[in-house]
Amino acid sequence: MNSRRNFVKKTAIAGAGLSFLPNMSFGSVLGGSKEKLKLAFLGVGLRGCNHLNNALHRKDIEVTAICDIDPERIKIALKMIDDAGYSKPKVFGNSDYDYRNLLELKEVDAVIIATPWLWHTKMAVDSMKAGKYTGVEVSAANTLEECWDLVNTHEETGSHLMILENVNYRRDILAVLNMVKQNVFGELIHFRCGYQHDLRGVLFNDGKTAYGKGVEFGEQGISESKWRTNHNLLRNADVYPTHGVGPIAAMCDINRGNRFLSLTSHATKSRGLNKYIVDNGGENHPNAKLNFKIGDVITSTIETSNGETIIVTHDCSLPRPYSLGFRVQGVEGLWEVDGNRIYVEGKSKPHRWDEADEWLKKYDHPLWQKYGELATGAGHGGMDFFVLNAFVESAKENIAPPLDAYDAAAWSAITPLSELSIENNGEPQDFPDFTRGTWIKRKPYNWIKDTY
Repeated sequence: MNSRRNFVKKTAIAGAGLSFLPNMSFGSVLGGSKEKLKLAFLGVGLRGCNHLNNALHRKDIEVTAICDIDPERIKIALKMIDDAGYSKPKVFGNSDYDYRNLLELKEVDAVIIATPWLWHTKMAVDSMKAGKYTGVEVSAANTLEECWDLVNTHEETGSHLMILENVNYRRDILAVLNMVKQNVFGELIHFRCGYQHDLRGVLFNDGKTAYGKGVEFGEQGISESKWRTNHNLLRNADVYPTHGVGPIAAMCDINRGNRFLSLTSHATKSRGLNKYIVDNGGENHPNAKLNFKIGDVITSTIETSNGETIIVTHDCSLPRPYSLGFRVQGVEGLWEVDGNRIYVEGKSKPHRWDEADEWLKKYDHPLWQKYGELATGAGHGGMDFFVLNAFVESAKENIAPPLDAYDAAAWSAITPLSELSIENNGEPQDFPDFTRGTWIKRKPYNWIKDTY
């Protein structure tokens, strides 16, 4: 995954005229209905514009409406749309709830939500109630009540929801998923994953530059620091679990023959964010007096109904290189992303790691083999191409997406459950069965195909 600084640079390039992907024309080479999908965007900040940029390179969509309460972001989005040769969409954003007027439009088939976290569920619920095919950025929900709201609304309305978890489409992840489906590792036993990313330069800035400068946040900050940092101030929980757990959930068929049963979580003391403020703003800065609730490292262990365990780590407040810390382990071998290594019994030299590159190349996923060149430059190493393509193609056919409302609920539930467990000294927390028992008979999604 690209660094956030590179992401900002690419988004800026996109806003200047979509010039860095000159040969991409997604919809012209992809299957599905020939009728154009009428697409709207709720939130056109950095992440929303990344999705918008990729959508504008397709020939099977039409951007009919956008919404954002920041007029500067509206200007950027409108320029992107105009530079791509599309007609001007309808614009909303006069108030926090003006998006509901957008949802009343008949000329909107599908909606992509890329707003601050606290708006994800309410917007997704309203979108589904309006009959729109809904894509929501991660995490999809903040509380257990919100998780149930997503599931209940999907079941009551019949409208589909896709959680836009792009890491499920990372090239090495899909190659390992291919190995899992071909039984390279044998029966699965244990997994590790998480979000291990130094976010100090994201959570704080100078109110002028999005990333890497200053120690302001909230009303004094801009971009993510305006809203994301407060979650770290007020919650001691794994507030961002889906990048890690989403790919693992696909590998062990969560909600489709398997499910999360229980979770235990522990948190270290909180020191990293305060030290960053003191080091960069001085001990007399007002923010240096704040007590951030989130532990520097949060470790959760999930048990599944099929007897696997999953260790999920949230480590975003300390200096460290980026890693999602993946490990996939079965009775015949394992893969670990850190060290880029793999061991397969009977194939590898006994007690010696293989470098994973040859294995990943051998089991390269059909999607990447077919569309790898198209995906180059689409954002986050190409993952964003595939997650948007899955959303658009599913919406065009109005069928259940690969990552659905039940996945959105189960993965997002890690946040409130970890908070409860930490608050109660690591007490185990039971996962709700968001499928109401249907996980037993639900068939796994066919991940090994070359469409989406």
